[in-house]
Amino acid sequence: MTDVASVPRVLRVAHLYPELLNLYGDSGNILVLRSRMAWRGIGCEVREVHVGERPSFSDVDIAFIGGGSDREERIVCDKLLAERPELCSFVEDGGVLAAVCGGYQLLGDSYLMGDERVGGLGLVDLYTDRGTPRLIGNIAVESRISPQPIVGYENHGGRTHLGPGVEPLGRVLYGHGNDGQTGWEGCLYKNVMGTYVHGPLLPKNPGVADHLIRRALERKYGASELDPLDDEEELAANKVMFDRLMAGEVKER
Repeated sequence: MTDVASVPRVLRVAHLYPELLNLYGDSGNILVLRSRMAWRGIGCEVREVHVGERPSFSDVDIAFIGGGSDREERIVCDKLLAERPELCSFVEDGGVLAAVCGGYQLLGDSYLMGDERVGGLGLVDLYTDRGTPRLIGNIAVESRISPQPIVGYENHGGRTHLGPGVEPLGRVLYGHGNDGQTGWEGCLYKNVMGTYVHGPLLPKNPGVADHLIRRALERKYGASELDPLDDEEELAANKVMFDRLMAGEVKER
């Protein structure tokens, strides 16, 4: 019988349209995933999908959709709608999908671009409308997927509303979250994670990165053990930010 631990592990990451959806340094999230896998001896193959190329999810383990302006978001949505059957199968089969800010809004049934309601990808039971003012500032979230509070920055005019079967990513400890009212941020559905937290998200939140890696390993290999890493610097950055926010030391707009 083959020892699972002795089998070389490789995960394939699809970074969707980075030239359009990299408004908040989302390429840094890919760098973190690649590095945290490499430090553990896990192979990581990053496949950038560019405009003019058709994405395929048949051999993808983690897909990532970043944030962009309304124009870029609309272009990406139109392109991914053409691939919706395969993308939906990927999600329902437990494929790992992380979507940030504008990418998060695309996951739902619809979102507003100006006064126009645009059909989304319909992968998760949620929808996004708009409100004023824009929800801008630092944010901290308590989530079951991370041992530490998730910290970052948010800047969105959208108000995202979750359906009854969709779990929030977490509870807002500081900031606005999905709509500035319910106290929830982001979404979790199967192995999909959507969030408004950027900055980018993963460098100060190693627990979130490891969650994505674990879920992909479990789906592909049936085992999700991860060797511990020395996250002293990452956790120190996380703690400093969280402590300053909760102590009221950060001036927001």
